[in-house]
Amino acid sequence: MRPPRSFSFWLGVGVLAVLVLAAVFAPVLAPYGPSEAGPLNAPPSFQHPLGTTGQGFDVLSQFVYGARTSFLVSFSVAGLTTLLGIVVGLVSAYAGGWVDDVLSLLTNVFLAIPGVPLMVVLAAFLPPGELTIILVLTFTGWSFGARLFRSQALSLREREFIAASRLAREARWRIIVVELLPNMLSITVAYLINQVIYAITAEAGLEFLGLGHSSKVTWGTMLNWAQNDSALLQGYWWTFVVPGLGIALTASALALINHSVDEKADPRLRAAPMLRRAFGLRTRSASLITPVVSHD
Repeated sequence: MRPPRSFSFWLGVGVLAVLVLAAVFAPVLAPYGPSEAGPLNAPPSFQHPLGTTGQGFDVLSQFVYGARTSFLVSFSVAGLTTLLGIVVGLVSAYAGGWVDDVLSLLTNVFLAIPGVPLMVVLAAFLPPGELTIILVLTFTGWSFGARLFRSQALSLREREFIAASRLAREARWRIIVVELLPNMLSITVAYLINQVIYAITAEAGLEFLGLGHSSKVTWGTMLNWAQNDSALLQGYWWTFVVPGLGIALTASALALINHSVDEKADPRLRAAPMLRRAFGLRTRSASLITPVVSHD
C-alpha cells in the first residue's frame, strides 16, 4: 500500500517525526537532567525555556525524556493489542465451529466489561511501572480489534482466491498468513494507528490518577505532579500545558495519518472530495452564464 499524498498525511507524519526525534535525542536536546533540581516553579526564561516544576525540575528536560517512556508504552501496547486482535480474529473466522464459538464468547465477555474501571483496578493492585501499564492496557484493549478482524476475515473467506487455496490443499496457516493477512493491510494499519492514540491517552490518564511509577518521568506523571502542586490554581500553567500539548499533538498527528489512510483505502471517502470539487466547478461555471432578459 503506497502512502497517501494528502497534505494532512504529511503534516501528521511531520509532527509525529519531530516528537519522536525529540524523544530519541533527549540527552542532546535536554538542557538538564530529568531529575536535576533548580528553582521551584520558575516561569519560562533563558535558563529554563519552558520553566520548572514544583520540585524544581526543568520542564523541557522532563518533556523530552518523558516522551521516551510515553512513546515506548503507547507503541508497545498498540503493537501487542493489534497482534493479539489479528491472531484471535483470523483464527476465529477461519477455523469456525467450536473454536469460533469459544473465541467469540471470550471476545464478547471482554467487550462487555467496562474498560476504564478494569484498567484502574488492575493498575492499582499490580506493581507500578511501565510493564504493568503495558500489560493492563493490552489486557483491556484487544477485544475490539479481534471483533473487527474477525468480521473482515469472514468477508474475505468466501472470496475466490481463498477457495482456490483450499482446493490446492494449502496449509491453514499459509492461507491465513499469505492470503488473508495481506488483504487486510489497510485496516490493520488504521487500527494500529488508532491503538497508539488509545494507548498514549490511557497511559497518561492512569498516571495522572497516580497509578504509575512516580519516579519515572512521563507526560502522565508530569500532569500528576502538576495536579499535586495545584499548578492550575497557582497559575503555573507551563507545568501542565507542555505535557498536555505533547499528548494533544501526538493524538492529532496520528488522527491526521489515520484519516488519510482511511481515505486512501476506502473508495467512498476518496470520491466525496471529487464530487464536491465537481459540484463546485459546475456551480461556478453556471454562475458565469449571464441571463439574457428580453425588453420586448
